[in-house]
Amino acid sequence: MYARRNMEIVKTVAELKTLVAAFKDEKKTIGLVPTMGALHRGHASLVSRSVKENEVTVVSVFVNPTQFNDKNDLANYPRTLEADCQLLEGLGATVVFAPTPEEIYPEPDTRSFSYPPTDTVMEGAFRPGHFNGVCQIVSKLFMYVEPDRGYFGEKDFQQIAVIRRMAEDLKFGLEIVSCPIVREEDGLALSSRNTLLTADERQIAPAIYKALKESVAFSKTHTVEETKQMVVETINAVEGLEVQYYEIVDAKTLASITDWNMAEHVQGCITVFCGKTPIRLIDNINYK
Repeated sequence: MYARRNMEIVKTVAELKTLVAAFKDEKKTIGLVPTMGALHRGHASLVSRSVKENEVTVVSVFVNPTQFNDKNDLANYPRTLEADCQLLEGLGATVVFAPTPEEIYPEPDTRSFSYPPTDTVMEGAFRPGHFNGVCQIVSKLFMYVEPDRGYFGEKDFQQIAVIRRMAEDLKFGLEIVSCPIVREEDGLALSSRNTLLTADERQIAPAIYKALKESVAFSKTHTVEETKQMVVETINAVEGLEVQYYEIVDAKTLASITDWNMAEHVQGCITVFCGKTPIRLIDNINYK
């Protein structure tokens, strides 16, 4: 592990680029961890890995407006910058980049990204424009920081696939590092949105992963369609949970499969509405 240094908090692109240029002059390796803040142990695992694997770790804390297609979702997204910075300093991050929306988007970003089917299925179908917004902000961060490695959590499985396509398309030349989902003891995938759950909703949310986990054994003796049906029916049977979609896909292309032998690696990806508000929770599991 590399020696720690005092963490710097910057709010402008100019400040960030100045720091990055100095690190590059010193030939230091740079890891980037893009986040939207409200940090938890899942984020911490990404930062810790970057700190171990790079001499410099830059963490962005920015609630990106262009990836929200629901204004209420954007307004309600938790923002905890002071606590986030305390956590990041303890983890050994080098730089926190915490800009305003006006700093990132002084003018509207009119760039359009398209990587079907990766960005058009599942989240892409239910949240129009979401992945275009993700590509807008992540590409900007890649341009500002020019990192050697970018770290992303596998809870956002589809997002990683889209970012890989974008990075290849724009020839950023960095390594995309995907990191395992971090879960609570009861199996619930850690998410900033979990803080929005009521006590009752928090009690039922682990049923999502429980059904996914049970479906892996179930899949050994059942078809893809039967496995999908089992997951959806099991979760929908829990009062307060409603599946928006459950897809079993080729883990690389994210194209739906109808037979287990159609892909070398197979992933199940789910989104569930939890509670009356409701809170939208995502998760995924590997079948092979």
